This record gives sequence, C-alpha cells and structure tokens, in this order.
Amino acid sequence: MQPTSEVVTARPAPALAGFVDHYLGYRQAGFEPGLHRGLPSRHLTFIVAIGPRIDVVAQADPGQRPEAYGCVLGGLQAAPATIRHDGTQEGVAIALTPLGCRTLFGLPAAELWSLSLELADVAGPAGERLWAELQGRPGWPERFATVDRVLSELADHERQVAPELAWAWRTVVRGSDQAVGALAGEIGWSRQHLTRRFNREFGLGPKLAGRIARFERARRMIERVPSHVSLAQVAAACGYYDQAHLNRDFAELAGCAPTTLLNTEIPSVQDGTHPLA
Repeated sequence: MQPTSEVVTARPAPALAGFVDHYLGYRQAGFEPGLHRGLPSRHLTFIVAIGPRIDVVAQADPGQRPEAYGCVLGGLQAAPATIRHDGTQEGVAIALTPLGCRTLFGLPAAELWSLSLELADVAGPAGERLWAELQGRPGWPERFATVDRVLSELADHERQVAPELAWAWRTVVRGSDQAVGALAGEIGWSRQHLTRRFNREFGLGPKLAGRIARFERARRMIERVPSHVSLAQVAAACGYYDQAHLNRDFAELAGCAPTTLLNTEIPSVQDGTHPLA
C-alpha cells in the first residue's frame, strides 16, 4: 500500500480565538508501524483520535505509566513522549494555548504540567461526547464544527488568566529576546514575582517557555526549508548562538539530534497543510 498523508487546518469559532490557535485534522495510512515523538510545544497536547486510540508508551514524565487515549489532554512539557502507531493515524489536533486552559477547564495549565490525561477526566461528560461525536463525522468541516460546538459549551469567559501573565506569555513565545527582569519591569513586577506567578499559572518559568518556543520554531523550519539550507543557518535564524547550541536543545527537548528527528519521523502533520478557513 502506497503511504498517504492528508492534513487540513481550520480556525476555531471567534469565541475561542485567543484560547485555541487552530484545528488540525490529519489522516495517515500505509506507513510502516513505528514510534512517533510527542514533542514540547507552546501548545498543550489536545488530540481527539478517530479510530485507533493514541498509544503513549513512554510519557514525558517517566513517573507516569503508559496509557492509550481516545482523547488526550496533556500539559506543557520539556521532554518528549513516545507514541506507538501501526502505520495508520487519524484525528483532530486542537492547538490549545495555556491561556485557554482556565477558560475551558477551570484550572491553570500548571496543574497539567508534563501529564497526559483522558479529556473526560478533566472535562467530564463533554470529553466523552467530543470523542464519540467525532467518530461519526465523515468530513473535516463537520468534525471541526463539532469541536467548535463542544469547546464553546465548555468555555466560561469569566475564567481568565491574569492580564499581566497573559501578556507575558504571548511576549515570551512570540520570540522576544527581553530578559526576564526587563519583562517584569514592563509589568511593574519584580523578576522573582513574575517568575513565581508564571510558574504557578503555566508550570514552567519564562526562560524555559522561551526556550521551548524557540525549539518549536527551529523544528518547523528544519522540516520545511530546502535541503541546501544548513542547520547553522536555521540556528542563526531562530536565535541560537550557533549550531552546537541548537543541537544541545534538540538533545534535551526532543531526545535526539535534528537530523535524527527528520530521518525517523513519518511526515509531520504540519506538512502540506490545506486551510479550510
């Protein structure tokens, strides 16, 4: 069977903007069975499987036991998870920001740090309903509309991250090179107070959040740029000191070198995207 890969993206309903960046539907078939890395990102892990469950054989937190999920909700993380697949994968990935965790689920993203849970364990019956309804929706527009409806029902817009922290998060992951002290000064807080509040809300400090965002930008660039663009050029474009600095970050955050990631992963669901909206 010739391997096939389909990826479709869409924007969420306006009421979810700022909390969910986009939806991504993926369908891959005919690949060799293997392992896939679930990598650190500026988004929480939020994926609804269609068909086979998501089989996490090694969690980002090695103290959490392996588990298979129909609809996985996971926090921010600074280490990779390992997912086993049989060559066929299908589902909807929801790019949930840490700012949306309070609004949708009534808890800070820090409570999910480096954890993976079944959505129903956090959202109750709505989590079970989201998974069940997506199994019966054949087309991407219908699937995205279902996610819009269920998440809009969960959203309580009176549950918001403090404005100062929301601004700090967006500034850090946007790629600002401001030092934490300068960032805190713009808010009117001390460096220690910002770091403490940031950790309490998101589960990590501003410095690590910026590092993860930079890693994610580099990973996407490496996946997409032509082969004649060197890793040293990617490193410079993404704000690393040099290629060795980039390699060290990949070793810690992805568990492998950049070239290993490219050579061992099946095509990224970020490739060949076809927006619906």
